[in-house]
Amino acid sequence: MRWPPPPDWPMAEVSRQVESAPHRWHVQEQGSGPTILLLHGAGGATQSWRGVFPLLARDFHVVAVDLPGQGFTRTGTRGRHGVAEMAADLIALCRHEGWTPDLIVGHSAGVPIALQMTLDGLQPRCGVVGINAALATFKGAAGLFFPLMAKAMAAVPLTARVFAATTTPGRVRQLLAGTGSVIDAQGQALYARLASDTDHVDGTLAMMAQWDLQRLARRLPAVTSPVLLLTGDADSAVPPSTSRDAARQMPSARQHSMGPLGHLAHEEAPERVAGLIADQIR
Repeated sequence: MRWPPPPDWPMAEVSRQVESAPHRWHVQEQGSGPTILLLHGAGGATQSWRGVFPLLARDFHVVAVDLPGQGFTRTGTRGRHGVAEMAADLIALCRHEGWTPDLIVGHSAGVPIALQMTLDGLQPRCGVVGINAALATFKGAAGLFFPLMAKAMAAVPLTARVFAATTTPGRVRQLLAGTGSVIDAQGQALYARLASDTDHVDGTLAMMAQWDLQRLARRLPAVTSPVLLLTGDADSAVPPSTSRDAARQMPSARQHSMGPLGHLAHEEAPERVAGLIADQIR
């Protein structure tokens, strides 16, 4: 996405760029009090927090970032889109800005990054909240072919351009329907803008190609921070059982069902999700 964010981009009034090696980050920051760091999932950006962010900023210091290559964050090197690399670069960003997160909130693929940050030395006082955490490795044939297909797509420069150029509102609606969530017209339009941007699609494909949860999966028992995993029963992208299984492996983790919400639960019910996040930090 081309800098700066347009005036109609959610929370654009608190957007800024931060140079912290190796990336040029898009950061949104507002409020005072205990610090909450928000990490979006693959293919999204800070816009996914448009309902939650202003609610939390009433009582807390809230920071949302675009992950490398996605949204308005410019990637500095293409080889740092994996879990461990992004976690390390986010820790460096926090130190650069003087942030000491009291709580890290991740959605989907943002949850493994948050957990990896705690394993790498960032110990938020109130731990981690994960929303529909993408913590399971792909099994069977999908485990073999999905990473290979993603790597092949990411290695072909035209792939992102073709995907972006052929994106239509109908295609985006179809993709969103696969999450089990029903979001408003504004949310659909924002995802359409992201999906039609070549740089954003390229960054998402690079993340897919470098995604490997094997090492993190082995280290889950070493996650000692408090962890709350929120799940939506209607999530058709990541089943709630993924969070239940992960919670059993971490000594201070628990799973909580939010009822009939889908994968984008924080966009469907921002007031409810913000309330659960606030309860965790209080």
